[in-house]
Amino acid sequence: MRWIDTHCHLDAPELIADIEATRALACTRGVAHCVIPAVNRHNFDTVRKLAARLGDSYALGIHPLCTNEAQDADLQQLAEQIDQHRNDPRLVAVGEIGLDYFVNHLDDAHQQHIFRAQLKIARNANLPVILHVRRSVDKVLKHLRQIEPAGGIAHAFNGSLQQAEELIARGFKLGFGGACTYERATRLRRLAAEVPLSSIVLETDSPDIPPHSIYRTAAERAEGVRQAINTPAELPGIAACVGALRGIPVGELAAQVWKNTESALPRLQVHFAAQQR
Repeated sequence: MRWIDTHCHLDAPELIADIEATRALACTRGVAHCVIPAVNRHNFDTVRKLAARLGDSYALGIHPLCTNEAQDADLQQLAEQIDQHRNDPRLVAVGEIGLDYFVNHLDDAHQQHIFRAQLKIARNANLPVILHVRRSVDKVLKHLRQIEPAGGIAHAFNGSLQQAEELIARGFKLGFGGACTYERATRLRRLAAEVPLSSIVLETDSPDIPPHSIYRTAAERAEGVRQAINTPAELPGIAACVGALRGIPVGELAAQVWKNTESALPRLQVHFAAQQR
């Protein structure tokens, strides 16, 4: 079985020091490809070069948690980078972009300005977007209705079924990751079981959002004490959980999720075709 981790921050300090070994371990577990999203202008070059080094793909964008520091010059740099690398098949999306209302230190008007500008950049480049939608799905949808980019992925989706249905209707796939491996995440697990199979992609968000298997006990989970760092190697375990929730063989899930990911990020097909030449 082959898997694509649609969202992993492989340039994070927890991973980068031993990245070849980390990526090799994931490969032995069937994770054939990773998508590495940027979070601000300072790591645009980093994720692009890392994707080329590892044989993976990347996205360029400004994360909502980085918007307080972002200015219009950063948006200009993003647009220039996307134009400069428009023929690079490894550049598969604009992301990670979106809105975040979990934290309270963000300038709301400014993060919405940065988000809207990035949606326009994506639309002009005909690239899909990788969305951050933490406690913000309705506002994100409002902007999507007005600007209408070329679909993409709602990363770490945890909204309602109605919100999921609108995102799907707008050409988005829903990213499910480590959070759905926890029994207490009842609404999320129900969503993973109920949304159309054709709408699901998988992710680790490594090193963030670790799956249940990273911890030995509930006490460790409460204290944040992990056995190991979350990496793309955890993706097959997440897939096994999603397959069990849906009551389907993991092989069936793997085949469909691969197709879904190529549909959400069409440039992956170009990249894979080039590898086969």
